[in-house]
Parts: sequence; structure tokens; C-alpha cells
Amino acid sequence: MSQALQNRLNQILEKLLSTEFLTSQGLGNEIGFWIFDYDPEDELEVRKHVRFLEETISKKYSHLKVVNINLFETIVEYLEERKFIEKAINLQKSKGDDALLKALKGPLHMDKFVPYLISKHDATEYDVILLTGVGSVWPLLRAHNLLNSLHSLLGHKPLVLFYPGLYDGQAMKLFGRIPSNNYYRAFRLVP
Repeated sequence: MSQALQNRLNQILEKLLSTEFLTSQGLGNEIGFWIFDYDPEDELEVRKHVRFLEETISKKYSHLKVVNINLFETIVEYLEERKFIEKAINLQKSKGDDALLKALKGPLHMDKFVPYLISKHDATEYDVILLTGVGSVWPLLRAHNLLNSLHSLLGHKPLVLFYPGLYDGQAMKLFGRIPSNNYYRAFRLVP
């Protein structure tokens, strides 16, 4: 792991524990959504650090409730509950990826998936929400669409999206290569 990444990871806990972060203060009436962007090659190190954050907060700062929502696991559970997994596998085998993406567009529409995600994880009951697994769910789910949909349901609840790519405060670029629609409502957690 590079020293630069280690330095950035080491700043996350202090940021998450700050009053400004927890109360969304100083954001000019904006939402409390944050993005921690990183090189996709550092995925395993970031995952390990997210687990460290969860454990540390639950042990040392038990007054704070934190949840890590893995988007890949949540999509799989969502599709399993709706009995789509077997159908999706068969469709992908017989007609390919494009047909599968088209078929899942309806079931994975944000109007359906986001309420499920919030309900499944009791997200509104937590002080801090960590979202991981963004790279694993592309192209089924787009981060900017997810954040836009979560905003109306979570309001000022602090949320951190761990993003394997680049975020410059205006636009996201997944894996450093795939441009996304502009998303300017989130703040970089650690520069």
C-alpha cells in the first residue's frame, strides 16, 4: 500500500467522529454525503480499512451506530428475494450481457431498489452509513443515480460512498476510466 493511501485512510476515523461530520455542519445547507475515492487497485486495502472502521467505532465509540452496506451483497439479496437470480443467470447464458442489463433495468430501478436498501439495513436508524461495493455492481447500478435517490430518503444523515475511481467534487469517473453524469452534491471525505 502506498504511503499516500495510508495517510488518507488514517484521516477517515477522525473525520467520521467529528461533530461537523455527524451533524452536517458547515456544509452550506447541503446534504451530508461524502465520497472517499481511491485507486481501484487499492480495493482490498480499502475493504480492510472499512472493516477496521466498523470494529473501532463499535468498540470504542459505542454511542455511534455505523452500518456498512455492501451494494453487491444487497443487490444479490434483493434479486434472490424476488426470485430473479436463476432467471438472470439463464438469460445471461442464453442471450448475453446486454439482454440481462435490459431485463434488470426495471427491477433495479432506483424507485424500487433504494427503498429496499434502506429498509433491509434499517439505514435511517444509524448515525453513519458507509456504502461499499460500487465497482462490483457496475453497470447494474450507477453511483450518481444511487446518491440522488438516497438523498430524498436520508436527508442530512452522514453517508460515505467508498468509490473505486476519481471524484473531483463535480464528476465521478469509475475505475478512473468510465465517466459518470456530474454529481456535485457530495464532498470529498479526504483530499
